[in-house]
Amino acid sequence: MTTKLILVEGLPGSGKSTTAQLVMDCVKELGREGRLFMEGDVLHPADYEGTACLTEAQYEQLRSLCTGEEADLVRRHATIHDGDFFLPYRQMEEQLGVRLSALAAEFIHKHDVYELPFTKNEHVIAAKWRRFVEEAADSQTIYVFECCFIQNPVTVGMIKYDAPSNDVIAYVQQLDRIIAPLDPLLLYVKQPDLAHSFRKAVEERPTDWRDGFIDYYTKQGYGAAHDYHGLDGTIEVLKARAQLEEEMLGQLGVTIVIIDNSTFDRELHKERIARIVADYLAD
Repeated sequence: MTTKLILVEGLPGSGKSTTAQLVMDCVKELGREGRLFMEGDVLHPADYEGTACLTEAQYEQLRSLCTGEEADLVRRHATIHDGDFFLPYRQMEEQLGVRLSALAAEFIHKHDVYELPFTKNEHVIAAKWRRFVEEAADSQTIYVFECCFIQNPVTVGMIKYDAPSNDVIAYVQQLDRIIAPLDPLLLYVKQPDLAHSFRKAVEERPTDWRDGFIDYYTKQGYGAAHDYHGLDGTIEVLKARAQLEEEMLGQLGVTIVIIDNSTFDRELHKERIARIVADYLAD
């Protein structure tokens, strides 16, 4: 059996998280083995969350900032791929209780994978997707990924760096080619009234999330280049992102199902997802 991969994408407030969980529920109800990885999962097999990417010189510089015990912890948890050193600092903090000195932590955060230049980020992320596909190829597991396939490349390319649209699309197209052996399905969750759904999400989430999101979307890259500010400016950036993603969807080879989630009716939404998942896994 070909390994199955189900990707869930959409704009903030569209219902991606709920959809991804419902997809996983449907997979299990069909008696299939599945693994769900949500946004921000430090153990994500195809993406990096809270991970620094360092050259050999940067790695040695980091070790020089650490105490002897810290340097040993860094050495034990770092991995090497294509000559770069990867340090999963968030996993070390959250799961292992490791607390590095302020200088070391500041250095690490500056070299997060999602602080890398656009082309370097693309190279590093594509390499990890390749490793995931190779490892998953012989598995019977059905993987469900929330938002790492489109959202992350668009966020780093458009939102952070205001990279040309063609370059951002090419980034996702590269991932599209890499995952092809896994017979992937992309569920793209949409809300016709983007402004309403995002404002609703803002009302439901903590103030820190709102402020951080607005700053990220308006104080760098595309938002800064267009002089957007505040919540209204963030919505304008999201509208531009929606246009880019709509254009992108038409240029991908992955099987795509667009889901209108405007009713916010969980039971109706699950019934629709259950039909889609059952048909897909029956192929």
